[in-house]
Amino acid sequence: MNPAASLPISGVFCASATPIAADGSPDHAAFAAHCKALIEEGCDGVALLGTTGEANSFSIAQRQQLLEKVIAAGLHPQRLLPGTSQTNVPDSVTLVKHAVQAGVKACVVLPPFYYKGVSDEGLFRFYAELIEGVGSNDLRVVLYHIPPIAQIGISLELTARLREAFPGVIVGVKDSSGKIESMEAFARSFDNFSVLAGADPFMLPLLRAGGAGCITSSSNLIGRHLSAVFDNWFDANKSDMVDAAQARINAWRDLSNAYVQLPTIKAMLARRRNHAGWTRLRPPLVELNAAELDTVWTKMAALEADEHV
Repeated sequence: MNPAASLPISGVFCASATPIAADGSPDHAAFAAHCKALIEEGCDGVALLGTTGEANSFSIAQRQQLLEKVIAAGLHPQRLLPGTSQTNVPDSVTLVKHAVQAGVKACVVLPPFYYKGVSDEGLFRFYAELIEGVGSNDLRVVLYHIPPIAQIGISLELTARLREAFPGVIVGVKDSSGKIESMEAFARSFDNFSVLAGADPFMLPLLRAGGAGCITSSSNLIGRHLSAVFDNWFDANKSDMVDAAQARINAWRDLSNAYVQLPTIKAMLARRRNHAGWTRLRPPLVELNAAELDTVWTKMAALEADEHV
């Protein structure tokens, strides 16, 4: 039996990108189709409106509508982990309360990332006011530790204090620090706590250290390979299969980082979903140029051909 399956949230969750319509708004139909395809391709759920989903480039109303539309299109809310953070408590309460009322599995909540160098006391007050403001026994929070972007981290001490103050609410952390030592420390420090890798190459070593799975951008494209690792990593008889899947994961991850990651992921999705609109991004991000796009698509075709040998 997979040891990770007993944790509150476990499996492969896609940090989904968001397709953009010509007017700059989220393309609801393309997004719903993408989410359904992700589940069919092996993902356990979708972590929408995170970093890869360009959440902070959309209004509160746009974020709420995207969640509503994807549920209305048939995605079960218990497969969804929406990002629901803003840099202030009232707007964060609005987003989290809306998501909880929609029935999502949990909310992924960034720290308030505008002010830098803030203390754990300040971060505790932010999360405490948020949790108390939502005021729901159904609220489940996955903390989002991404110091390379937010420049504010989630410490073990803050996590322990929040878990003690709000039992049953703080159920996990998405660790996008890029450091396996950080992920292992979270897994080692807390029982019944889901530590989810924020980058594909770290899921396997994290699972071996007591982790719960991943929330990653490359799973927009390789959910089947990540699922193969998650479903079989603990079975010594399937180590060769797991190693082969991990090698494919690493190759796709390397391609997704060939240029700026998010426009590269969206360029790859434009080819995979046969929908040119996927290349669009919201400012200040910009799409790949024609030469970069051609390079990515050529390398992508080679990876796909290699998998069918």
